[in-house]
Amino acid sequence: MKPSVTESERVKHAVEVAKKAHEGQTRKTGEPYIVHPLAVKKILEEWGMDEDTIIAGILHDTIEDTDLTLDDIRKEFGESVAFLVDGVTKLSTARTGMRDIDTYLPTTKDNFLRLMIALGDDIRVLIIKLADRLHNLRTLSALPPDKQKKIAKETLEVFAPLADRLNMGLLRVEMSDLAFKYVDPKRYDELKNLIEKHNKAAEQSLSKIKNEISLVLKKEGIKFEISGRVKSVYSLHKKLAKHNQNINEIYDLTALRIIVNDITDCYLTLGVIHSLYMPMNGRIKDYIAMPKQNGYQSLHTTVITKDKHVVEFQIRTREMHEYAERGLAASFYYNEQKLTENYKKGKIEHLPTNLLWITELQMTAAKLREGKKVDLKKLKLNLFADKIFVYTPKGDIIDLPAGAMPLDFAYRLHSEIGDHVVGVKINGKMSNLNKKLEQGDIVEILTSKNQTPKSTWLDKIFTPHARSKLLRALNLSARSAAGENVEKPKKHRKPRKV
Repeated sequence: MKPSVTESERVKHAVEVAKKAHEGQTRKTGEPYIVHPLAVKKILEEWGMDEDTIIAGILHDTIEDTDLTLDDIRKEFGESVAFLVDGVTKLSTARTGMRDIDTYLPTTKDNFLRLMIALGDDIRVLIIKLADRLHNLRTLSALPPDKQKKIAKETLEVFAPLADRLNMGLLRVEMSDLAFKYVDPKRYDELKNLIEKHNKAAEQSLSKIKNEISLVLKKEGIKFEISGRVKSVYSLHKKLAKHNQNINEIYDLTALRIIVNDITDCYLTLGVIHSLYMPMNGRIKDYIAMPKQNGYQSLHTTVITKDKHVVEFQIRTREMHEYAERGLAASFYYNEQKLTENYKKGKIEHLPTNLLWITELQMTAAKLREGKKVDLKKLKLNLFADKIFVYTPKGDIIDLPAGAMPLDFAYRLHSEIGDHVVGVKINGKMSNLNKKLEQGDIVEILTSKNQTPKSTWLDKIFTPHARSKLLRALNLSARSAAGENVEKPKKHRKPRKV
């Protein structure tokens, strides 16, 4: 969590402006409305967001619900804050008239367009909306049952998955459990009681294991923190569905988390655990060397203790832990100045590699503003779909949606590389351009200056980014063949291997 700092005069002024604007308004809970913007402010501060985002969070409902205008906000707090407040307002407008989630999620194209436009310009808009949604969930009991269920279902279908894509683990867990409580209250209570009963039974055993591990780690000179990890209700619900409701196949109900100083200590700690307890076959996962699709990193191992208890361990560094808990918000904390400056310039290429899907979203928003057609089915798929990490021969990590092929990889690297592809090697072996890439593949693109883009490549491309680059190249080629004077791309100096 970001260290607390003295509240700035701008933030104090924003609070006063919001109080005045919302004066006389109340929430369904009966509290003064200002309670909600102040709660959003607190959440954003806990996430370590930058000052402009916090101020926008305070003012996020003023345009829609008060006499305050966007120009008023711009004059008082600057263009950046006004831009963020406008984006959140668009998100709220996009949800207007959405009655039944089962109907609007697949079919309401216009609202989804607005959502993408608002989100694509600045991802901080979404973070403010997530904070807004979190507080609304915390006070959901004040709403009528039909609205409770609608908001809860929407949270499970849209907002919790988005939190997961941003690797905001704590947020995903809290949102999912709060929402699940309203979607299926009977099942929620049943699983909550099951977890509490299991954890109470395991309490003494966990205490013993913590002492055993701590003693050996101290002898090895490894600095560490160790704590228990409680599995969330909704997470257990989903896991049981995968295992035919067999609780005996869920091995991570009881878990311990160890935080150490560096990566070397992560692997040393793993060795210590395996020297004390028997690791279960197939239950050792190295998410440090091979991160999860959302960038999550940690070592996982499940062991059987001498008392025949099954325990999962998670081992990670402090920075990995911060990122696992807060995701993109942690990225703002570690790179706040760089990220904020890039947003002001309209650039976000310095986001972590696993969040480069945001760039695709930004490009889509630009197309929509220009009136160009967008395949919304693919757009939604790319937003919520799984991601894979593949590598260049030099070890650079490239983030792509599951289903991507070599040409997607090539165009992600550079359009000049994509335009001149003659072949591909995957894991050192020649392969086809229509082969779907898999997690961890090492991809080597072969190019030649004599190669030109082919229309047949359109069937060998998955991502909107690569498709737009290829279509542009084909269009330039057609215009050139027709004798039009077109700007020639920069000369490709020599064949490359990438």
